[in-house]
Amino acid sequence: MTQPLEPALHAPATGVIITGGASGIGLACARALAAVGRPVALWDMNTAKAGAEAKAIADAFGVPAVGLAVDLRDPAAYAAAIAQSRAAMGTIGALVHSAGIVDTGSLDGLTEEVWANGINTHLRPLALLTRDLLADFKGNPGSAIVGIASINATLGHMANPVYSAGKSGMLGLIRSMADRLATDGVRINAVSPGQILTPMLKPTVELLPEGTFERRILLSRLGTPEEVARAVRFLLSDEASYITAAELVVDGGNISSQRM
Repeated sequence: MTQPLEPALHAPATGVIITGGASGIGLACARALAAVGRPVALWDMNTAKAGAEAKAIADAFGVPAVGLAVDLRDPAAYAAAIAQSRAAMGTIGALVHSAGIVDTGSLDGLTEEVWANGINTHLRPLALLTRDLLADFKGNPGSAIVGIASINATLGHMANPVYSAGKSGMLGLIRSMADRLATDGVRINAVSPGQILTPMLKPTVELLPEGTFERRILLSRLGTPEEVARAVRFLLSDEASYITAAELVVDGGNISSQRM
């Protein structure tokens, strides 16, 4: 016998750490989560912007919000940032790993430093932060994690091999960690955006002929950070309580497109 549908479930009110939270998709996620009452900690290398955006969020939505300067390439900085986040928000019940950089030198411009910077920004922090936050997650039922991957994890692009490798690795890492985290009732999923008009993509959009990206997208337009943020908010909410180890593609139909 089927059960009747319940009213829409609210997201847990626990705090959320968002890496890369001062701009683009990360900032949109912070605002979307604050809009449903969740405290947020914006981790970013841009100290001033993280602080300013956190204050704007607190003023706009009336939730605790803090901006912290964190270089994710330095795991030694994690413990202090976690402690500051916990103190500011009261609890930590979710992580959104959105921080990212893009290499554009193709194979010819690949160096050890470029490789290390990319992998240690995109991939390594998701594993280490999940490990370091596990006690918080176990103590807050309904905790969940979202990694911001990319359609480049599937498609790849010759210009950015490190970015593509990091995002592909993220999908595999999420599937592996989902198995372990499930034993503690913690969910983890990926959101893979397509061409989203963020500060990271904007210079490329302005450089290329008009419509370069749009012609390959079924919906014939670039996406917005807010459209990705709504998918992230869903996956962190109780509405997604039976979803883990999944990849939610938010690309306007780019991956499936065969348009020329």
